[in-house]
Amino acid sequence: MKRSKSLKLALMGATILTMSACDNTEDTAAIFKDVDECAQFEGENLDQCRQGWEKAAEEHVRTAPKYTSIAECQADFGEEQCEQAPQQTSSGGSVFMPMMMGYMMGSMLANGTRSNVATQPLYRSKDDPKTFRTGDNQKVSTKTGVQPVPSTVTKAPSTKTSTVRRGGFGTTAARTSTSSRSYGG
Repeated sequence: MKRSKSLKLALMGATILTMSACDNTEDTAAIFKDVDECAQFEGENLDQCRQGWEKAAEEHVRTAPKYTSIAECQADFGEEQCEQAPQQTSSGGSVFMPMMMGYMMGSMLANGTRSNVATQPLYRSKDDPKTFRTGDNQKVSTKTGVQPVPSTVTKAPSTKTSTVRRGGFGTTAARTSTSSRSYGG
């Protein structure tokens, strides 16, 4: 009886590992610091690079982490790495967000179309400044150019409708409540 229970547990564990391995799919994305870097990359043209940057900049306002103080934002992203957001808190106070440090867009496929990767802004945290991250704090890559990225990061990030307290990004920051104050918009 004891042996059959062990076998069942082993089979269940193997099944879970196999299922989670199937979730490790990758997409191909183009990651760049700015339009100029994109335009210098083979297979990209200036118009596509500008369109990608503009789309990411629009998404930046919608999806960047938001903070009620510049100090909280800088604690996660570093000195002079934050800016005032166009939104305000429900009580009329300022909202701050990290600056966009790059962008990701679908890469050009062999048939002349772009892959199904959401164009989005990328950020770098104070605690992990070499890694590009999405607005949902998912690691993307430490390199720029066209490359495989986890498919979990290629979907559009969520809209941020509340501000974050210290700890929203970075490897050493402890996560805290994300519902300190909401803002309209």
